[in-house]
Amino acid sequence: MTNAVPLYVARETAARSVGVEEVLQRILEVGKERGISFDVIRTGGRGLHWAEPLVEVGAARIAYGPLEVTDVEGLFDAEFARGGDHATRLGSLNDHAWLKGQTRLVFERMGLGCATDLEAFRSLGGFGGWERACDLGPDEVLDELDASNLRGRGGAGFPAAIKWRTVKEAQADEKFIVCNADEGDAGTFSDRLLMEGDPFCLIEGMMIAARVVGAARGYIYLRSEYPLAKEILSEALEAVRQDGLLGPHFDIELRIGAGSYVCGEETAMLESLEGKRGEVRAKPPLPAHAGLFGKPTLVNNVITLASIPWIVARGGKAWAEFGHGRSRGTLPVQLGGNVKRGGLVEVPFGMTLRELVYDFGGGTLSGRPVRAIQIGGPLGTFLPENALDVPLDYEALAELGGSVGHGGVIVFDDTVDMARQARFAFDFCARESCGKCTPCRIGSVRGVEVMDKIIAGDDVNENIALIEDLCETMKEGSLCAMGGLTPQPVLAALKDFPKDFHGGFGS
Repeated sequence: MTNAVPLYVARETAARSVGVEEVLQRILEVGKERGISFDVIRTGGRGLHWAEPLVEVGAARIAYGPLEVTDVEGLFDAEFARGGDHATRLGSLNDHAWLKGQTRLVFERMGLGCATDLEAFRSLGGFGGWERACDLGPDEVLDELDASNLRGRGGAGFPAAIKWRTVKEAQADEKFIVCNADEGDAGTFSDRLLMEGDPFCLIEGMMIAARVVGAARGYIYLRSEYPLAKEILSEALEAVRQDGLLGPHFDIELRIGAGSYVCGEETAMLESLEGKRGEVRAKPPLPAHAGLFGKPTLVNNVITLASIPWIVARGGKAWAEFGHGRSRGTLPVQLGGNVKRGGLVEVPFGMTLRELVYDFGGGTLSGRPVRAIQIGGPLGTFLPENALDVPLDYEALAELGGSVGHGGVIVFDDTVDMARQARFAFDFCARESCGKCTPCRIGSVRGVEVMDKIIAGDDVNENIALIEDLCETMKEGSLCAMGGLTPQPVLAALKDFPKDFHGGFGS
């Protein structure tokens, strides 16, 4: 559009949820009234959820946010189309401290260009990993993956190279690649943000994986609660097919789940893909040996697969230069809950949780003291404020009885009742259990009942002992991590916040 002012606006679920479409529409209306035209580029979200709705304007991409529809007239009065000063002016995001303090590797392209423009993706370095993978052989790509020490970002932290090599070496007439995009943990959204903002990166990672292990077909298993991700992924897949990169030798099919949290577990997801009820399979056999339709199957989550192009393009050793201990590379951390600046923060392993919560998150939105954080999703451990100097690291968190999980960090201030949070863990498990094994199916229901007695002050000591015994049974006897991890937040709350279980909350 001749003489039009570039206007960059996120096409992303979180931005939409707080009114970015209405703000954009009003900007276009007022621009028309004032004789100013805009060239609108729909990008992925930058991860600054605390600043949404957000727009970037002009060649310098001066950002303004958070915006209300009522701010728009004032934006034009302040000549925002020329970079004018307005109360919501954030300046150039590339120079903003919140982004400059991060190390964006997986999310390096996020928000820079149109999410479904294949040429824009290429101009920003896209398909560099694929091109190098084509120059290298499968074994050389695995060497790079070995050197990177990449561990699965879905929660288990299993070394990616071992899983890939196992599938590659499996003998079968057919193999599959499955991307587990059933991101169900409350407070997590990095998969969604990547799929909505840089879908070609995920597709590239799956293409590389297929070349290495010898798969001719791939599936993206997407949760039904992500309709915009479905729309954007569908557009991206069609663009890659039209370009000839997907086709007769390898293609990817998008499959939509039916709302089951348990299908985040790889074998339950495979059952669902086969058209069955989403229930966990007993292991062995592992999916790498007998997965989808009984064939060797490589299952990775979105962020794991999206990390592959960077590693292959730049080398595994370059990736391993970031990180801490045995936890190498970066982790996209999702800050949420009672926090002033929520959003996605990609940082190397080793940064402390205190730095994340205070330096990036800005402390609590309420302004009250932080009392606890939960890391690793709704079944992740609780840590008290005085334990936040632990580094973000698989082993360091395991020593405290916790896990990195999918990188979700939920912040609570000093008004939180931790006994009720423990009850919530049991209740969540009871609602979401697939029902296949008794410890999870029955134990979670009994856990809610006993927690209700504790909260009511009935035989507290005896019922706490019962809860501890129940947690041991669920941890040791459950078929999968659903029941096995439910005790984690309960026992952590009992250990570090005992007063809340003895009627002492608020005293």
